[in-house]
Amino acid sequence: MNQIAIIRVRGSAEQKRVINDTFKILRLFKKNHCVVIPNTPAYLGMIKKVKDHATWGEVDEGTLKSLLLKRGKLPGKKNLTEEYIKEKTNMSPDEFVKAVFAGKKKLKDIPGLRTFFKLNPPVHGFERKGIKKPFSLGGALGYRKDKIKDLIVRMI
Repeated sequence: MNQIAIIRVRGSAEQKRVINDTFKILRLFKKNHCVVIPNTPAYLGMIKKVKDHATWGEVDEGTLKSLLLKRGKLPGKKNLTEEYIKEKTNMSPDEFVKAVFAGKKKLKDIPGLRTFFKLNPPVHGFERKGIKKPFSLGGALGYRKDKIKDLIVRMI
C-alpha cells in the first residue's frame, strides 16, 4: 500500500475552523510538521480540504526509514533508535518499513512513538514563488508526486 507524506507549510493564523480541525485529525499541529499516512479515500478527502496549506506526495521505503531514525521521537525527548525498533517489534528497521508498506504494520505499533515528525525549514527554502502558490506554478503548496522525497531530505 502506498504511503503519503504530508507536510504543513503554512501556519494557523486566520484559518477557518474546518481546516484547523482537519489538521488536528491529521496530527499536523505546527508549521513544518510531517505525518506519513496510508493512501486511502478518507485521508485523501482530508488532504483535499487542507490543500491550500500543505504539500504532499508518495514516499518510498528509504525516505520513511530516514524519517523514523533521524526525526522519530519517544517520550522524554528521546530519539528513536534501531535497537528500540528491534526490541519492541522484533524486526529490523528495514523489515518494519517493508511491513508498513505491505499494510501489515503501522507506525503506531512502535510503543511510545510520536506519529508526527518535527522537521527543520528546508535548506535553500521552499521554491522561488513562495508558500502561497501551488507546486505546479513553482510554489510550495499541493501535490508533489515523488518530489516530496527531495523536500523531506532537505528538511531532515
